[in-house]
Amino acid sequence: MKDGLGHIIYVGKAKQLKRRVKSYFQNSKSHSPKVKQLVRHIKDLDIILTDTEFEAFMLECKLIKEIKPMYNRKMKNPQAYTYIVIGTDDKMRSLDITYDPAVQKGNHIWGPYTSRSTVERAVQGIKESSKILCSNPSFKNSLCLNHSLGLCIGMCAGGDAAVQYNTIIDKVIALLNGTDSSLLVEMEQQMTEAAEQFDFETAAKYRDYIGAISFLNHKEKVIEFAEENQNIAILEAMDEQTLKLILLKGNRILAHTKLEYDQPDITHLQAVITSAIVDTFRGELNQAPAAITRHEIDEAQIIYSYLKSSSCSYIIVQENWLAAESPSRLDTAVDELLRIFLNAAPAHSYNL
Repeated sequence: MKDGLGHIIYVGKAKQLKRRVKSYFQNSKSHSPKVKQLVRHIKDLDIILTDTEFEAFMLECKLIKEIKPMYNRKMKNPQAYTYIVIGTDDKMRSLDITYDPAVQKGNHIWGPYTSRSTVERAVQGIKESSKILCSNPSFKNSLCLNHSLGLCIGMCAGGDAAVQYNTIIDKVIALLNGTDSSLLVEMEQQMTEAAEQFDFETAAKYRDYIGAISFLNHKEKVIEFAEENQNIAILEAMDEQTLKLILLKGNRILAHTKLEYDQPDITHLQAVITSAIVDTFRGELNQAPAAITRHEIDEAQIIYSYLKSSSCSYIIVQENWLAAESPSRLDTAVDELLRIFLNAAPAHSYNL
């Protein structure tokens, strides 16, 4: 969408573009102030057609990153990312939120996260539900005000409460690493108890805390996915006789091509796909990913969510499959990919 000077002020995508564009100019009473202001400035439209929805997602992300349109909030703000950090002090480790984590040996660091408010809500929930919301961060052996309010177990005064605090911090580390959800279970119990006592405000608060923590754990999986920098081959159907092969390295689309197929003879198609995979990925062998930035997270989120959906069939291509001495492993994987695709099975990853 462009303004009167031809500047791009908004980039969006839709499966049914006509309906989406019309929605901006209809039912204006339900629009947010941002949308109402956007509509007043729209003077022209440019349209780019893509072959698949996945390509539309990736193109939208790329254009927003490059153009930074005024009305695109997502991926626009260059603000620093947010991290959760637990320090190395064995006596009283702190649970902090920061824009710039001090990378020291032994620190536990999670992130980067793009939403500071979500991080703050999650950490607040962890501290409040575990009663480690201490208002005396210096821990000078005196009980804080929050202890009298029932929000702090009293670790600020040392003793057994300090030992209990470190046990809780170990559980927090396990929770954020995705290896122990006991703290989350306790929060769910607190939410249920509040609801049973008709304290719906407290129940809603814990519901929001649980949602924020679950969101952060999901983001960590996306970040891990981006850091792995995997070779991914995706097949998508365009029509009954045409498919799209998309080859990714991490978050980057390296190649995409249309292929014709005629069941049941797919021998030629299998050979073409195998050749494309080898030619494309061999040139990318042993390349480490760049540092994970906000844009990489956004793009990884699109890819990760898409692969977990039921819209495509894909394989993760292991680098040892690309060696000249082991072509059979790649052939087997491509054969499995085509079998899944032609049988219209749900999205599936195949690893040997």
